[in-house]
Amino acid sequence: MGHGLADANGPRRARRPRAGLAAALAALVVLIAGCGSPGPAAPTSTSGASTGQVATPGSGPRSSTQPATPTTPPTTGPDAAAGRPRPVTPAAPAPLRTGESLRTVASPVDYTPRAPTVGTDDYRCFVLDPKVSRDAFVTGFDIVPGQPQEVHHVILFRVPPSAAAAARARNAESGGNGWTCFGGTGLGSGGVGLDDAPWVGAWAPGGRANVLPPDVGIPLQRGSLLIMQVHYNLRHGSTPDRTKVQLRLSSSTRLKPLQTMLYPAPVELPCRAGKSGPLCDRATAVADVTKRFGPMSAPIVNGLLLACDGTLIPTPGPTQSCTRRVDQEATIRAVAGHMHLLGSSLRIDLDPGTSKARTLLDIKVWDFDNQASVPVPATVIRPGDSIRITCTHDQAWRDRLPDLQGLPERYVVWGEGTTDEMCLGLLSVTRP
Repeated sequence: MGHGLADANGPRRARRPRAGLAAALAALVVLIAGCGSPGPAAPTSTSGASTGQVATPGSGPRSSTQPATPTTPPTTGPDAAAGRPRPVTPAAPAPLRTGESLRTVASPVDYTPRAPTVGTDDYRCFVLDPKVSRDAFVTGFDIVPGQPQEVHHVILFRVPPSAAAAARARNAESGGNGWTCFGGTGLGSGGVGLDDAPWVGAWAPGGRANVLPPDVGIPLQRGSLLIMQVHYNLRHGSTPDRTKVQLRLSSSTRLKPLQTMLYPAPVELPCRAGKSGPLCDRATAVADVTKRFGPMSAPIVNGLLLACDGTLIPTPGPTQSCTRRVDQEATIRAVAGHMHLLGSSLRIDLDPGTSKARTLLDIKVWDFDNQASVPVPATVIRPGDSIRITCTHDQAWRDRLPDLQGLPERYVVWGEGTTDEMCLGLLSVTRP
């Protein structure tokens, strides 16, 4: 895969990543995101979005007609609630299709979140056993946070039978109460990476139940487990949570496997002119993220720079991007993006700068409460094609969002917390 970072002089040449980046980039199989991921209980859909989000970009309180830079105090949605999800009206459940069945699994305990070190974020991984007695496909899911005002995101990861014993052993160490898991599940990558993230589904603000198209499903081998990663944002309090998941399982053997590809880019957002403080120093800011989220934080921050721009010297600014070459043929079925509260706009482009250039996703005005996957016409990508993710963040949102007010001004880099930032594109794909 290759990468490039755009600057004032235009996009730089895509480069092949160094082998030493593998561990750092593997840790980006999160979120996510999405954290946030990518990506998401979402509106009922047949989009094929493995992130579980479906909606129109630019909807919500930051409408597509508003400028990306905040100019007036927001009054509704995430801008007023600072990340607290807007009420969602449940949709009537879609009827089961031939060969489908429902299975509900939930956190094994009522868990009261707490920050494991410092800060206001807790990432907790729980082991769920869907009791799959034969190979199946996940064809839909509904993730329901027990305390949505505390939950920043939920991601479901597949655990193949070969890793099930390790997952159970890790869970047993805490007496069945799960474990802290910043940057992934903590069980290793299992040989997967950014081009085949082991996601089953996810929830982020704005999400509802999701039903995949009738021709695709997410493979789940007999004897597999699920790891449910829950990101708790403690700035809204800390009360016991038990998040549950309802899975649609299909016994059909004719479905195409749906996979998730992750496209991260750096975040290098300096403090505003006229603002100062200890965390406005980049090295201090990176050390702070490392203190809160562990030793992989600095390698991720710097690894993204090296992979995307071929240098460890950042080019600070509100807009950052990264281009990666396609290594294997696939068909894109849906796309999504993930940022946090300083997000302003996000764009995903196919073959930028060429005669084949095509925009896959263009969120002109980011809405934290609408992190939805967007279906696209089946789009074939082949080796040699390139995909670019571009994100713009804006420090001015600090003056508008209650969740950010009172926090010290800082140089913002990639971080796991709600008050940190990310830049992540997600593609739901099938392969030949």
